[in-house]
Amino acid sequence: MPAGLLPIIYLAFIALGLPDSALGSAWPVMGPALGAGLSWVGIVTMIICAGTIASSLMSVRVVDRFGTGKVTAASVALTALALLGFSFSGEYWQILLWAIPYGLGAGAVDAALNAYVAVHYESQHMSWLHCMWGVGASGGPMIMGACLGFGTWGDGFRALGALQFAIVIVLTVSLPLWRDRKLPKAKRHDDAAGEDTAGIKPAHRTRRELLHIDGVVAVLISFFCYCALESTCGNWAASYCTLAAGISAETAASWASLFYIGITVGRLGSGFLSFKLSDSAMIRLGQILVAAGIAILLLPWRGALLAVALVLIGLGCAPIYPSIIHATPKRFGDDVALELTGMQMAFAYVGSLAMSPLFGAIAQLVDIGLYPLYMAILLAVMVISAEKVNRATRRRA
Repeated sequence: MPAGLLPIIYLAFIALGLPDSALGSAWPVMGPALGAGLSWVGIVTMIICAGTIASSLMSVRVVDRFGTGKVTAASVALTALALLGFSFSGEYWQILLWAIPYGLGAGAVDAALNAYVAVHYESQHMSWLHCMWGVGASGGPMIMGACLGFGTWGDGFRALGALQFAIVIVLTVSLPLWRDRKLPKAKRHDDAAGEDTAGIKPAHRTRRELLHIDGVVAVLISFFCYCALESTCGNWAASYCTLAAGISAETAASWASLFYIGITVGRLGSGFLSFKLSDSAMIRLGQILVAAGIAILLLPWRGALLAVALVLIGLGCAPIYPSIIHATPKRFGDDVALELTGMQMAFAYVGSLAMSPLFGAIAQLVDIGLYPLYMAILLAVMVISAEKVNRATRRRA
């Protein structure tokens, strides 16, 4: 692939992460200004997730028709337009309307870029790609916070929208670098010698046919459980530390951020580890670290070890997502990689959308102390499913 394309792809994933945390950061001020309650942001999030699921499932047809570069540029433009729409909204219902293009744009670029990097680049680039998302997700709230300090939440969304449009210009200029129709040899560290993927096109199988491929259902379940665990851990870490462990709210909030720091730093390190370890080994290593973190949460005496546990879980989560995506072409074939990546993205969003709120209901009706046990169950199902995928891959080999 052209050497200059990879930084462009990284930039696109920073663009994907930039607005992800901005809405939550702005809502304490934004909600009252719109006459909306604190919990109403959940409806906005659900609409965004529904859009990402829909566009992820449609990504293979759109990319096959227009190409990854054009789809990426158009998707980032769509999210930029939605951010500007947020900034000029004066009513809550307008936010709900602008959430639709936001979700559609985010899901399309996520699925398209993940599949593109999985086919064309080595494993370490997938880890670093998702590290770039972490950079964007960390930067978005900082930009919003600065704008809230000197202006309004509308200024924050306009600043983010302007950055997104600047990235759209870079993506548009880079369009000649993108290659979709004739795929060059995929440069993966675990490819068989002499394997050539030139001329491969999507197979256009129905989803029913894809689900009948040995290991596909298992990998979808594994991905669902991973994203459910990640979202549950991040969303409820501060509440668990405060309500179950008696940590002050200020300390608990800072400890919860350690989980995301662990993911970002872990993905940076995972890129270097992938030179030595296969995707399956990286997934197992991540699962072991997550298990260690959950084990600490289950200890009767925890205190400051809670911070260590959240860092460990973040470090463990770091290699799992990118490694599952990167392994898709090798496990199931380059011809169905984009379609399966779209399906995996859809299951990821469903896992995040459904399972974290489910734990919220459990915490309210039963006990928030079930937090580590809930994650342990998700991890167990993930491990069992991941090993089923490995066995299916060996059978095909």
